[in-house]
Amino acid sequence: MGRDQRGDLSDAEWERLWPFLPVSNGRCGRWRDHRQVIDGILHRVRTGVQWRDLPERFGPWKTVYERHRLWSADGTWEHLLQQIQAGADAAGDVDWDVSVDSTSVRAHQHAAGAQRPPTDHGRSKGGRRGGTPGRASVAEPGRPAGGGGAAGEGLGRSRGGFTSKIHLSADGRCRPLSLLITAGQRSDSPQFLPVLEKIRVPRLGPGRPRNRPDSVAADKAYSNRPCREYLRRRGIPHTIPEKADSRAARLRRGAHGGRPPGFDEDRYKKRNTVERAINRLKNHRAVATRYDKRGYVFLGTVTAASLVIWLRT
Repeated sequence: MGRDQRGDLSDAEWERLWPFLPVSNGRCGRWRDHRQVIDGILHRVRTGVQWRDLPERFGPWKTVYERHRLWSADGTWEHLLQQIQAGADAAGDVDWDVSVDSTSVRAHQHAAGAQRPPTDHGRSKGGRRGGTPGRASVAEPGRPAGGGGAAGEGLGRSRGGFTSKIHLSADGRCRPLSLLITAGQRSDSPQFLPVLEKIRVPRLGPGRPRNRPDSVAADKAYSNRPCREYLRRRGIPHTIPEKADSRAARLRRGAHGGRPPGFDEDRYKKRNTVERAINRLKNHRAVATRYDKRGYVFLGTVTAASLVIWLRT
């Protein structure tokens, strides 16, 4: 199979990625070539084509889809992203002046209608009680608990219509560090702490993963006491503009209103890095429009797009 197809992994990118890929345990047969399947997944992420319409050079579409679903469920995509981030950090290639923001994604009508997980586990197909031990865990390895229904799958209604929202942090070189998916109507500030807590860049040698930015910048949506107190508690310098109503309330209280929060205009100008990271993500059509029914599969799609950004930046 030729490797000169547009969007496929180059030899250099493959060399960086393959040491971290999962290895078959041999009990369930041999896996189809990882590189061929990953190229198929990335083709779909980039173009937004239906799985059934994947070109034949990627092999059976069902194999490509199931690999993507499995890796989205068991955290393989997130693990690959963290390992590539770790290599960049060890080379001093990560700018730890982090910015946080979110973006709404219009959900296609095909993203609706995910089945709710069954509630009666006492009876299996055919009427036998109990079923085959461990059968469910084999059928859905590592599948996240819950889900089903719009709320459980990160789908909701906002001014943009039927939408999901991607919350992310990005380093100073416009690359996503952590990702979170919620329904489109969810506000930004409650996701500020979870997004920052998801930053975990492993060390290539001994030591805990790095999870503390050098600084954080965010817009007025995150200008509230819980966000600022969290950053102060962790000793992270931050630049978040004060809302007009908060400033007016502080001034009305006079000396009891406290000092205004610090604000570095030059640092705030770098917040556009997260906007540019969002633009890079939305260059992938399966990210710009959500087609995945399950929330964890869509998170895997966004993570795979982030992995490509890290490999090619």
